[in-house]
Amino acid sequence: MQDEQVQNVAPVVSFADEPLILVDSHDQPVGTMTKEAAHQGQGILHRAFSIFVFNPAGDVLLQQRSADKTLWGGFWANSCCSHPRRGEDTGAAAQRRQSEELGLNPTLSYLYKFEYHAQFGDLGAEHELCSVFAGCTAKAPAVNANEIDATIWLSPAELDDALKNEPALYTPWLQFEWPRIRSDYWATIEALLATHN
Repeated sequence: MQDEQVQNVAPVVSFADEPLILVDSHDQPVGTMTKEAAHQGQGILHRAFSIFVFNPAGDVLLQQRSADKTLWGGFWANSCCSHPRRGEDTGAAAQRRQSEELGLNPTLSYLYKFEYHAQFGDLGAEHELCSVFAGCTAKAPAVNANEIDATIWLSPAELDDALKNEPALYTPWLQFEWPRIRSDYWATIEALLATHN
């Protein structure tokens, strides 16, 4: 297990007024809304993505979300997650965002898509149709301190145990996504890792 601390100077890459793509449950666009508005109350269903970055040893990179974030600030999450902006392809957005947040640019493989809703008290909610991607790199992250407070590499077994034993430390979407990757997509992850060894 390795900790990586964040850099002190970083560009601003998240904006409350950036336009997110509202969708129906079949991922058909139905309009746009600012990021801030889409996460208020119980949230409005919008397009999103999650990325799991592995190293060649098979460890997965987690990030601790900045404590300044309105929703789940300070919680541990998967390597990177965000939203495509109006007119932006989801895969291209995922490639962009991992570079902005992690300073990494591995080729991403699409795994699956799912809809979820998670409420964060009175502060707002995530209601997302989320595409899940995975990539592998031998490089260490150079993280954006505006987005991330810390990162850590965990073995799959360590993450399994952490989610079982201390779920309150982790974001809901990580708790939804990781078990499904382990049960339904692990062969894809192993094939991805094999290309880097």
